[in-house]
Amino acid sequence: MTQKLKNRLREVRQQGEGMTQQALADLVGVSRQSIIAIESGKYSPSLELAIKIAEVFDCEIRELFWLEK
Repeated sequence: MTQKLKNRLREVRQQGEGMTQQALADLVGVSRQSIIAIESGKYSPSLELAIKIAEVFDCEIRELFWLEK
């Protein structure tokens, strides 16, 4: 049984004053299309990328990403 990686990246990114997909992409060194794919669940980030994203938002990886039960 495969579990799908879920995320709340869009929600966290849009909190407060919000951050554009491009701004996040620039901060973590990927394309805007990669951020779009992660937010839509079409792409699971590498562990390295997940850590970089969590660091941008000063949170734990599990606050952003989890395995669907």
